[in-house]
Amino acid sequence: MNLLKPARRLAASAVFSALLALPVIGSAAALPAGTHAPDFNVKAALAGKPMSFSLEQALRKGPVVLYFFPAAFTSGCTIEAHDFAEATDAFKKLGATVIGVTAGNIDRVAEFSKVECRDKFAVAADPGAKVAASYHTTIQVQGRTLSDRTSFVIAPDGRILLSYTDRNPDAHIQKAMDAVKAWRAQQH
Repeated sequence: MNLLKPARRLAASAVFSALLALPVIGSAAALPAGTHAPDFNVKAALAGKPMSFSLEQALRKGPVVLYFFPAAFTSGCTIEAHDFAEATDAFKKLGATVIGVTAGNIDRVAEFSKVECRDKFAVAADPGAKVAASYHTTIQVQGRTLSDRTSFVIAPDGRILLSYTDRNPDAHIQKAMDAVKAWRAQQH
């Protein structure tokens, strides 16, 4: 068994986590609630298997919980993925689809979807942070453009119901759940 590869991964994850702790330069504020969400199509993975994700198609089924995170396998992003995985069934019961999007470690989204997202929801790669930029949720870390930790809830009509940015992952799931529940209550 080659122990060097896991050690390198651990070291790389620690270095990247340290980079995220450095001062960052943010972009303009994320798109606010009430605005129309930009459509996108991305390569993603669910349970480690490649797939395509289309916002337009997902919205046909119900609201979408779209969350951006800086990089797979970093401490805050792993916590957030676990929390979203635990809440995914509750979101599904409310008719919502969850998708995570990252511009960091894009070569590891399949592995992240299986290990940290626990096969519960899709994770998409955002090369060059193009999707994140369209939602005005990018940060600069050591000269790299990454997606900032921002959660959106998008109604089936494409209107953003929730726009929440906080580098601390703790409140994202509850705020998204509250927004989906409020939307659902208005439908009845």
